[in-house]
Amino acid sequence: MNLDFTAITARERYHFLTGFVGPRPIALVSTCGTDGRDNAAPMSFFNVFSHDPALLVLGMQPRRDGREKDSMRNIRDTGVFVVNMVDMALAHQMLICGLDPGPEVDEIALAGLTAAPGAAIAAPRIVESPCTFECRVERIIDYPRRALVVGEVVHFWAHDTCLASDGRSVDPDSYQPIARLHDDNYIASDQQVKLLPPRLDDVLAKRKAAE
Repeated sequence: MNLDFTAITARERYHFLTGFVGPRPIALVSTCGTDGRDNAAPMSFFNVFSHDPALLVLGMQPRRDGREKDSMRNIRDTGVFVVNMVDMALAHQMLICGLDPGPEVDEIALAGLTAAPGAAIAAPRIVESPCTFECRVERIIDYPRRALVVGEVVHFWAHDTCLASDGRSVDPDSYQPIARLHDDNYIASDQQVKLLPPRLDDVLAKRKAAE
């Protein structure tokens, strides 16, 4: 295949991008509206982009009729949001939160999850999530059919069971987030492989010997 990406439809671009760029981590984003109603929605256009400052980025699209989704409206109104990471134990509830039942419905409650106040921001975190990142909006970059939300992490929560004995690193046997592939296909990180880089001197020596 040899494809002019600017000459195909947005739907075709979506399938190629989400099909071949993966796995993509899932952010179960929780917010609170100005009316005090909690909201949660999963997003797989998401990743970490910096550690200094600590920045997470969400890619959020409107509804098909052009109206903003509840999460995006809440983020604009309040300037804060929480990223709750998702593991297999949370997968079914994550899918329920993605059903978009309407602005009058609290998706966290609908999914049978537990909301708790944020430590540093006025948005709820989801207690059942293995780890959560409380974020303040650093900036929003608007496109006609997409908004990139850059959030600075100001507080972090993690279940103690997800941590190694040093209390500062991940225990891969316990923290196993899921990620999205193409369509409705997901992948679990329960089969992790450690890959160590070779020594540069060895690589250069092998190349020189081959010349």
